[in-house]
Amino acid sequence: MPAKGAELSALVPAESDVLVIGAGVIGLSIAWRAAQRGLSVIVADPQPGHGATHAAAGMLTPIAEAAYAEREIFALGQESLRRYPGFISELYDLTGLPTGFRQTGTLQVAYDSDDLAMLAETRVLQESFGVHLEQLTARDCREAEPMLDPSVRGGLLAPADGSVDPRLLAIALRQAAEQAGAQLVRQSVTEVTCAGGRASGARLADDSVIATHWVVLAAGWESAAFGGLPAGTAPPVRPVKGQIIRLRTSAAAERSGLPPGLLRRTIRGVVRGSTVYLVPRDSGELVIGATQEELGPDTTVTAGGIWELLRDARTLVPGVTELLLTDVIAGLRPGTPDNAPILGPSALPGLVLATGHFRAGVLLAPVTADTVSAYLRTGTADPIWRAFGAERFKAGRFTARGTGQGEAVGDREPQEAVTCR
Repeated sequence: MPAKGAELSALVPAESDVLVIGAGVIGLSIAWRAAQRGLSVIVADPQPGHGATHAAAGMLTPIAEAAYAEREIFALGQESLRRYPGFISELYDLTGLPTGFRQTGTLQVAYDSDDLAMLAETRVLQESFGVHLEQLTARDCREAEPMLDPSVRGGLLAPADGSVDPRLLAIALRQAAEQAGAQLVRQSVTEVTCAGGRASGARLADDSVIATHWVVLAAGWESAAFGGLPAGTAPPVRPVKGQIIRLRTSAAAERSGLPPGLLRRTIRGVVRGSTVYLVPRDSGELVIGATQEELGPDTTVTAGGIWELLRDARTLVPGVTELLLTDVIAGLRPGTPDNAPILGPSALPGLVLATGHFRAGVLLAPVTADTVSAYLRTGTADPIWRAFGAERFKAGRFTARGTGQGEAVGDREPQEAVTCR
């Protein structure tokens, strides 16, 4: 047998307590926490840390996202943000690796008077959730962020929001998980296997089989595509495309007086009705995103998508035109019918769902990892999952809202168990 924590590829362990399918920030976080709880853990993914994790900007903004979320999603995000400083501190103590974590707040800004009216509606919604936001005048916005365009009309400051670099976070999580004893298999899962009426493991691309007591499905939008699952068991997730840009301050720009990354904190702007965000890194990188496109599993980068992002970013922060273009990428977020995550046991015994996090996968990593790993050890569902179980999508219990999203209705009931073929 290989040494504890060693990465595996050709040699696959025969069994474990837990098999996590997917090694993005969600899967790696669950693997780390589960291994810390004394469970033997295998993580299967041909490209750890890629997919949505590799593309994500890493905003930790439950307050700024509240305009797009229900109260339950907002509360889950707030709880996860509360856990983030300890989560990051523990990662650093164990690995010594950076994660780019910053908790410098989010400034929401409006470009014109119509955008300011939209921001006022956002404030009403957010404060209905019990959140106090600091309202800023145009002058206040410029004092907070001197690189903003003078035309910005006003803004809202959420001082507790933060950001993290998902690419660095995935590296640190992978090392922490391996140090705790989790084993990584760089292979695709072709099907979930069943025995005795429950999920019992998975078959890999090389036709080897891993036997396990628990299977955790944390493969993002691909979570719906695995073979072997009984009808109605696969989570209803879909790919939602997002294009994103990474820029960096050049040496010449810094000599001319431009600060690294241009900004002190995350900016979320409304520009003539369009939304854009700019996330600065301590390294001098500036991340601009993101489009939201319902185009299926398409990861092509388009001139139109990048132009729209640069157009709106330049309108708010003209200095972006002085930065170096270092990366453009399109990722696929895992969306659900109501754009809320799916957390907890599925209708198939032994299969646990941790997917559908949509825009908030990085934000929700700590709370997802803590609650899922606790369930794997105790078998007791966390009450915080009540609004996010897969049973909300049962026929007749889900209706569309006027926003084009969905809404779970009625009381939550236990799912009817299904058996394997």
